[in-house]
Amino acid sequence: MKVAVDAMGGDFAPRVTVEGAVKASKEYNIEVLLVGVEDLIKKEFAKLNHSRARVNVINATEAIGMGEGILSFRKKKKSSIRVGTQLVKDGEADAFVSIGNTAAVVYMSRKILGALKGVDKPALSLLVPNLKGLTLLIDVGANVNCRPHHLEQFAVMGHTFMKSVLGIKTPRIGLMSVGEEETKGNELTKEAFDRLEASPLNFIGNVEGKDIYSGKADVIVSDGFTGNVALKVSEGMVETFFYMARTEVMKNFFAKIGFFLMKRNLKRIYKKIDYSEYGGAQLLGINGVCIIGHGRSNSNAVKSAVGLARDFVLNKVQDKIQQEIAELSHRLSEIEG
Repeated sequence: MKVAVDAMGGDFAPRVTVEGAVKASKEYNIEVLLVGVEDLIKKEFAKLNHSRARVNVINATEAIGMGEGILSFRKKKKSSIRVGTQLVKDGEADAFVSIGNTAAVVYMSRKILGALKGVDKPALSLLVPNLKGLTLLIDVGANVNCRPHHLEQFAVMGHTFMKSVLGIKTPRIGLMSVGEEETKGNELTKEAFDRLEASPLNFIGNVEGKDIYSGKADVIVSDGFTGNVALKVSEGMVETFFYMARTEVMKNFFAKIGFFLMKRNLKRIYKKIDYSEYGGAQLLGINGVCIIGHGRSNSNAVKSAVGLARDFVLNKVQDKIQQEIAELSHRLSEIEG
């Protein structure tokens, strides 16, 4: 297996991407293709203990910055994101991982790899911890404007992911809305509710923002605008909580003692909610495997993203999504007929 990694993506590239790629190659025993400016990559690579690591460099002379827009995506023909995506298209890599510009990765994946048959809009999905295990949020930013049948397709892709990767036989599907009652929501969610209720999926109805971490649903479906806002609010809440906790501890001697006694347990809690443990968001519905990590990822997060890409390939998730989409379309046509 070969996984291509965008060495130039993220806030701390190429240092963390190269380090993460070396860690991933050693831990997962796979070949990693580092895509980016060759001289810069080799300079970072030389600083590391890379014995046992199978890492090769694919030269890409341009990089797309985190704040650049669609004109740059089109103009930069030798960008690391375009070259890395093309490696998957040409069969020279089994998956592509980037912690760079999300919009650029989504754009290139759609343009170069294309969508699976029956999928109108590929969606970004992300595993988040809940009180009982993990919940998959879909979409978390790829599509800010959606129609009801898009949300239905997101639900099918989320169902397939949870069944294939996490082994949940009949994942519970929830629809993000402003209330649990089926009459709540806007026109998009109301019509999507009706479509999901008529589908063969294990649809449990509407869920609210608080249910992201409650474990009520295995998959929570939303449009990309709502999903991204919910995700960013959650990230900010976690960071604020730990900052406030550290600040309060420093004010009191007895609080410091309590913190010391609880330090091991707090580390376990933080590990459960640390995004670096889960790697990144999966772009579901494209004709290839693509993982998009957080721009602030450290080397462990890069390593986890490569591991997630490997799991995707091994479990043939995209092939299963294609099959599920085809079966659902057939069932729905029979119902409507």
